Amino acid sequence: MTATERTRVVVVGAGFAGLNVVASLRGAPVDVTLVDQRNYHTFQPLLYQVATAALDAGDVAHQVRDVLRTNLNARFVLGRVVGIDLDARHVALADGDQLPYDHLVVAPGAVYHDFGIPGVREHAYVLKSAAEALALRAHVLKRFEEAARDPDAVDAGLLNVVIVGAGPTGVEMAGALVELFEHGMRSDFPELDVGRARVILLEALDTVMPPYTEATRAYVGKVLRARGVDVRLGAVVEEVTEDRVRLKDGSEIAYGTLVWAAGVRAHPLAEALGVELGRSGRVPVADDLSLPERPGVWIAGDLAGPVGAPPLDGGEGAYPQVAQVAIQQGKHVAYGIRAHLAGHPSRPFRYADRGQMAIVGRSAGVAELSPAWGGFRFTGLLGWLAWLFVHLIYLPGHQNRLRAFLGWAWEWVTYDRHARLILEPIDRDLDRAGPPPPRGTLGA
Repeated sequence: MTATERTRVVVVGAGFAGLNVVASLRGAPVDVTLVDQRNYHTFQPLLYQVATAALDAGDVAHQVRDVLRTNLNARFVLGRVVGIDLDARHVALADGDQLPYDHLVVAPGAVYHDFGIPGVREHAYVLKSAAEALALRAHVLKRFEEAARDPDAVDAGLLNVVIVGAGPTGVEMAGALVELFEHGMRSDFPELDVGRARVILLEALDTVMPPYTEATRAYVGKVLRARGVDVRLGAVVEEVTEDRVRLKDGSEIAYGTLVWAAGVRAHPLAEALGVELGRSGRVPVADDLSLPERPGVWIAGDLAGPVGAPPLDGGEGAYPQVAQVAIQQGKHVAYGIRAHLAGHPSRPFRYADRGQMAIVGRSAGVAELSPAWGGFRFTGLLGWLAWLFVHLIYLPGHQNRLRAFLGWAWEWVTYDRHARLILEPIDRDLDRAGPPPPRGTLGA
């Protein structure tokens, strides 16, 4: 690199970590390229609200180019990263293009972990993208349409929704579904006995919400059961078929919809780095989030398993895979790059834990602040309001915040979930102009 060339920074992933790297390098003497296979950032903590018709996909997604509009030293490339050459110092895209770098930040996020359980990949719905949330919403609504045509199918479990994993995602999903059934489906399907629709929450451990305090876990379990969720603890899934979940104890549960919220693992792109991976596919890194023996390569977000962190991941010292960690790591990596440019040493990453929160449904939330923030605990309406306030702050884009707030306010007043739309990929045969073809010829 000549004296007139600027340092090239390539950031892989437009999630919480990647966007905060780019934002924190604003004004630095670098040229930043942000690459992602989608042209929008997804606020993943609210995807379950898209799946349960409380919000539209556009309320929780924000166009990346709009985020970068005022970032004069950053550009966006739409593409799927398929390889990383650490020796040649470039990133390979699926279309054959290569992005050379001086500093590389790998932050593609995480994918759901099926733990090798047969049938999960083929039959379960997950919540890691807006498209997946829309697909899940469409599937649930179609099950009700099918039941309206054939009410006897309800006895076979058509309207049963089984959620595997009673962490925050599973708990929030369960609470939102029972509200959707009670306040949306009941009025939409007067011909159905909607009370026969069941939400079944399975957890392999002996408690819901394992990261939370005992008092909070007891509150969440009580509220879920009071609102009609069938909570089953110590329920280990052994196999999944097209319409059955088989448990380790030999029992089976019939379902029409299966939601997998039992865990995540690092994005498979970690394997392209050619290093020995830790638990759940995470990349062991130095305490400043750099890749050992690879100058200029940084790992942030769900992919990172930093040295010296609290033993929260099976003793490996990895931080939890949550948005706050990714945000702080993105900012820290940008500091490390700036320090390198100035000829200064980087510093170890230290996570400032602010606490955790979740909601079980209308007026029922939990919020636990870390000891550094007073260690206060809120449940009920106060917990719900705290959750609402924090999520509105971190939701990217003023329009997104306004739409989400108005959507929640409308639901609060009317009990109505407005986004009950079945949106699916276009079938061009069915969308052609003119009369429909004779029966039996569709798709021919």
